[in-house]
Amino acid sequence: MNLAQRLSETELSARILRHAVPRMSELNIPVTPDNYAVWYEYFRGVNLDLKRAIDGLLSNKVSFTPEVNAGLHSNFIQEKSPEIIESVQVETQILINSLMSKLTAVTKGTAKFSLSLDVFHQDLSKSPDRQTLDRLIDSLAVEVVDVVKSNKEMEQSLNVMSQEVSSLKSEMENLSLVAMTDQLTSLHNRRAFDEEILSHIQSFRQKQTNSSLLLIDIDNFKTFNDLHGHLVGDKVLAYIAIALRQGVRGEDFVARYGGEEFVVLLPDTDHSGALVVAEQLRCRIAERKLTVGKDKKLSLGAITVSIGVATLCSDDDKESYFVRADEALYRAKSSGRNCIKG
Repeated sequence: MNLAQRLSETELSARILRHAVPRMSELNIPVTPDNYAVWYEYFRGVNLDLKRAIDGLLSNKVSFTPEVNAGLHSNFIQEKSPEIIESVQVETQILINSLMSKLTAVTKGTAKFSLSLDVFHQDLSKSPDRQTLDRLIDSLAVEVVDVVKSNKEMEQSLNVMSQEVSSLKSEMENLSLVAMTDQLTSLHNRRAFDEEILSHIQSFRQKQTNSSLLLIDIDNFKTFNDLHGHLVGDKVLAYIAIALRQGVRGEDFVARYGGEEFVVLLPDTDHSGALVVAEQLRCRIAERKLTVGKDKKLSLGAITVSIGVATLCSDDDKESYFVRADEALYRAKSSGRNCIKG
């Protein structure tokens, strides 16, 4: 995509912004990155499946709850990430090809200039007359201008390419963030956890820094889904995610591992410290009675969790570290739930 096209795209984005944000405000939709991505695509008009889905929701006067917004993003935006990646790959290849072409042209130009200088040197060594000198100087001036012009063109091309590469880098960073995020809870997902736990193991082996792992499972979660439906179950998951995020330090790592299971990685935390954190999280979650629904009339009572605790050992790999936390979680659930074991 050239610079003129990018400017056109910027103007389009500005027009969409002026339409999307007021419409989202009218529908009481929070202007989060994910929500805005949905309505950006809607007003852009290219994603026809998304447009049909939203038009259907609007005609049926469906409320755009967090769950509805998340569903739209998951079904019509997130699943298109492979297409976006392919587009970025194509654009990157075009940039590389263009850059190589420019570099080849410059290399040929400087090689030609070098040969010309050799010829000039040989001619000068033959005691040339004034007419020959004039011709050599004129030729040299032309060669210098050509090289300078070539280099200026290369500099301009590199400046434009630098802007293009920065834009591509930003797109890939956004894709990476999406790939590492659980869309329902906005926590890190299992893929992100798998990378983080390897980082903890590497740090332990290199610097002997402590690391502890909490594996957390919502007690009787299936009951919430069976009695009240998946939307209520999703609210329970979101509540647990908020409680965990607010109950840990900034450097701690919280992720949704899958289903009703969450993980917390505690850097620089020994086993006794991890047990304290686990108990604090268990109490924080259990002490509040959760109510849901528009008028908050449906009480789910106290939500409780069971937690397994493990601390990294010298002979651990990723699997053994996680298995020990999983075994501790099994003991906690076997002991009546709403407790911690480690």
